Amino acid sequence: MSPPAHPTAPLNKDQWQQRARAHTERIDALIGPYLLDRRRGRTHPVIDFLFTYYSARPAMVRRWHPGYGTALAQAPEYLALADYRCRDDGAAVVAERVRERRRPLIEAVGQMLAATASRPARFGCFGLHEWAMVYRTDTPRHALPLRLGAAGTDQVVESMPLRCTHYDAYRFFTPEAAPRNATALSRAAQHRHEQPGCLHATMDLYRYCLKLGSLIPGELLADAFELALDARTLDMQASPYDLTELGYPPVPIETPAGRSEYVHRQSMLSRRGEAVRDRLSRICGDLVHTRETGEELQVNPG
Repeated sequence: MSPPAHPTAPLNKDQWQQRARAHTERIDALIGPYLLDRRRGRTHPVIDFLFTYYSARPAMVRRWHPGYGTALAQAPEYLALADYRCRDDGAAVVAERVRERRRPLIEAVGQMLAATASRPARFGCFGLHEWAMVYRTDTPRHALPLRLGAAGTDQVVESMPLRCTHYDAYRFFTPEAAPRNATALSRAAQHRHEQPGCLHATMDLYRYCLKLGSLIPGELLADAFELALDARTLDMQASPYDLTELGYPPVPIETPAGRSEYVHRQSMLSRRGEAVRDRLSRICGDLVHTRETGEELQVNPG
C-alpha cells in the first residue's frame, strides 16, 4: 500500500464561496419559479418527478459540495455537516468514513455506468414507455387529459413495437402492455439491458450523483440535474398527456415528424449524457482506487 500523500492545499474562502454561489444560482435559474410554487403547495407533473421519484429535496440539489479530497478553508458551515471533518490545518473536508461507508454503492454505480457505456445507443423506442403505462387502463398515472383519448392512446401502442430497455420504466407498464415489449425486463438483469440512448438511463445519472452525495462535486451534480430536467421535459412532451396549458407543446410520436423530432432530441441528450457518464465513471474509479492505495484524491469537477 502506498503511503498517504500530503494533504492538498484547501480552496480559500473566496474560491469556494464563488463556486458555491454559482452552483446555487445555476439551479435557481433552472427551476426558480417551480421552487416558489412548491413552497406555496403547488404541484407540477413534469418537474416534481425529479424530486419525488428520486427521493430528493430541492435543498440537496441547491447545496454545493466540493467533492471528496477537496478541502475548504474557513468553512465552519461545512464542518457542521455530518459528512465533513476538520483537518489538522483547520480546513473542512469530506470524511474518509463517508467514502468507506458508500464503497459498495460506488462500486455498484461504477459497474452500471460501465455496462451502459459498453453498448451502442438505441433510438427506436420513441418514448412509448409512457404510453404503455396507460394502455388499456382507466387509472392513468397522472391526472392529466390524454391528447388522443383512451382509445386513440391504445391504438398508438398497438400500431408500433415497444422496445423499452429500462426496467424502472417497464415495471410501470400495465399488465396488458408488458407482454408487448420486445424484452421481458427484470431488476436482476438490469445491467444487461441499460443503454445510453435511453432517456431514463440518462436521468439516472442524476440519481447516482444524488446517492453519492458529498463525494461528488456540485458542478457535476448540476450538470446531471440539468440533463435530467431536459430529458424529463422530452419524456413528458412525447407522452400521451396534453401539457400544452403548462407550456409543454407535444412531440407527437404517433406521426413521422414527431418521431423524427424525438430521435433528434434523444440523440442530443444521449451525447450530453455520455460526457456526464464518463466524468462520473472516472470519479467512481478514483474513489475506489484511493481506498486501495491510500492516496489523497483531488476530484476535478470538469
